[in-house]
Amino acid sequence: MNQFLTRSRVRSVATTLAVALTLTFAAAAGYDSQQEPPFPSVKEMLRNTHIHDQPKLKIGVYTDSPLLGELRDGNYSGFDIEIARYIADELGYGAERIEWVPVATADRIRYLQDGNVDLVVSSFSMTEEREKQVSFAGPYLVTTPETMVPNRLRDKIRTIEDLRDPKYKVCSSGGSTTEVELRNHQIKVHPEKTVGDCVRGILDGRFDAVSSDETILAGFLSEHPKKFTIIDMPFGASEQIGVGVPMNDPVLRDLVAFFLYKSYQQGRGEQRTSPWTIAYNQTLGPWLRVPKRQPPPMNPPKLVDVDEEAPR
Repeated sequence: MNQFLTRSRVRSVATTLAVALTLTFAAAAGYDSQQEPPFPSVKEMLRNTHIHDQPKLKIGVYTDSPLLGELRDGNYSGFDIEIARYIADELGYGAERIEWVPVATADRIRYLQDGNVDLVVSSFSMTEEREKQVSFAGPYLVTTPETMVPNRLRDKIRTIEDLRDPKYKVCSSGGSTTEVELRNHQIKVHPEKTVGDCVRGILDGRFDAVSSDETILAGFLSEHPKKFTIIDMPFGASEQIGVGVPMNDPVLRDLVAFFLYKSYQQGRGEQRTSPWTIAYNQTLGPWLRVPKRQPPPMNPPKLVDVDEEAPR
């Protein structure tokens, strides 16, 4: 197990134990000494988050990433958007109480640290370096970095060695884990603010390839199915996508992890339906070569759900 997973596990377990002890000790007077105190409830946990009594839940999302996070004709849509809606609803925020905040890749950490958003749900890769600055709940998706090229180059750009050829201009979103991976492979990167900018650059003839998470590229392939090809050229480790949470609110992180685990458990039931599977099948599913399933989130706490039934 890598250092990121180990440290995240220890921190989450410690936080959950601390919150559980605080809440159960406070309620101890109401229980017989022979009775085992229950787990804290979702409602009790919510009172200890910074979003308690907020009129709106501010969620940072992409607005130009097809199938993931997109704003079109005033409507937000995509897989990340549906996951965000599910989490918001579980936190007690209906659609009318969500404030969508557009974020660029390079701005996600700063927006969480400055309080511009309460959560970030925008293909946010969970990394050891980022975990020093923000907290994560998840993962709710696992993907790999890939490369997409225009069809005119699909027989010429097939490998990492081809990308190193200086005659090809490779684009990626600035501040992304993919940009770091490309540079680690001695590939010259032309960073743009978003992957969408890279795709437009290829269509304009300024770039020859774009590298990003396979799920992000699948969205743009869905918009231009006859113009692009995703090359099966994984050049980095699998990326765990999680929900970004302010580091100073570990209780909110645990609540989000609990709700993701709740969806994960529903997806393993006899019906195999859950908020995650519904969102996936309606967005990413038809465009990915290998079907995906929701991964188990790390360190979900044991809580009593809002229906007052203990989690299974």
